[in-house]
Amino acid sequence: MKKILVLILAALCLGNAASAQTYSILIKGGHVIDPKNNIDEVMDVAISEGKIAKVAKNISGTAKQTVDAKGLYVTPGLIDIHSHNFFGTAPDHQYENGNLALPPDGFTFRNGVTTVVDAGSSGWRTFTTFKEQTIDQSQTRVLAFLNIVGEGMRGGYEQNLNDMDTRMSALMAKRFKNYIVGFKVAHYEGHEWAPVDRAVAAGKEAGDIPVMIDFGGSQPPLPIEELFMQHLRPGDIFTHCFAQINGREYIVDQQTQKVKPFVWDARKRGIFFDVGYGGISFAFSQAIPAAKEGFFPNSISTDIHTGSMNNAMKDMLTTMSKFLALGMDLKSVIKASTSNPAMEIKHEELGNLSVGADADVAVLNIRKGKFGLFDYTGRKIETDKKLECELTVRAGKIVYDLNGIANPVTIR
Repeated sequence: MKKILVLILAALCLGNAASAQTYSILIKGGHVIDPKNNIDEVMDVAISEGKIAKVAKNISGTAKQTVDAKGLYVTPGLIDIHSHNFFGTAPDHQYENGNLALPPDGFTFRNGVTTVVDAGSSGWRTFTTFKEQTIDQSQTRVLAFLNIVGEGMRGGYEQNLNDMDTRMSALMAKRFKNYIVGFKVAHYEGHEWAPVDRAVAAGKEAGDIPVMIDFGGSQPPLPIEELFMQHLRPGDIFTHCFAQINGREYIVDQQTQKVKPFVWDARKRGIFFDVGYGGISFAFSQAIPAAKEGFFPNSISTDIHTGSMNNAMKDMLTTMSKFLALGMDLKSVIKASTSNPAMEIKHEELGNLSVGADADVAVLNIRKGKFGLFDYTGRKIETDKKLECELTVRAGKIVYDLNGIANPVTIR
């Protein structure tokens, strides 16, 4: 009898020990928004060995670090699928190994961003340099759209049709398939479709990966209806979708103030519309009437570089805050900054808090007050709320903590 009691007590002790699990980080009491898993309520998030271990109410157990997220929002790490990070010292290279691009870690974590996709700064000739000096050196996860121009984004050089090589681009993408997620066409001013068609062909040859289109500045502008319906495939991405600049056709008709009917058709066909805010590639004159019709972007992105970060764009959270101000609900804004971009780049293992996923997490606050949000034309709207980042977890480690809400604050 005594032996049986001893066995029962031992089993109970083992059970209690198993339930009192030790985690590396336990985020307590935050409002979790995880669109992919349809979670939108107050829950805890447990992290262990760099992975999401559990998402549930009132998780028990101990943790090396505990984060008090009461009154805050807990989301997957944000994904910015249009950035420029191939920074360097070549004075005439602009975004390709040049001084207009930015090292990612200085501008991501303070915004809750854990993954960026460089949008065509490198081409097949220059990608290995970009990988060695930026991708391999960054805590931020850095992926890339490969420019169809072999040299990459070097200003006037981007007009060189002779350096738009489908085969070599596809070979580089297949060689580095864990990093290259698609192809980019940017800034081309010629009145022909060759850059788009070569990029799409490269996408097919590299395993049916997407193309992101920054639709140049030709005169007269090439018709975007033909772009959407005859040249792009379902799953390709139209960035700078709310731009209103010379050389590009707009998605909102300036006479009727309505989204053009074929734009709705393109969305139904499977074309994705990405913000790609940039320096002059977002105008309220396009975004406000589109929002009134319920036409919001599939993905929110910054096109961050040294110009846009100091202009109207600022950063990822300011860009997201503008869409909150335009009437996009918070869950949709988070979806357009997490699971949607992950789906667009065919990396759906990212942008969610599924158990077993890499522990990339953003803890966000909505600050109440009086804020002015403006575009590059000087048009300004006012809002009473703005997103800010309290804490960021990348690969299971706290990499940014604005107000020391982790306990202990640091682990060495």
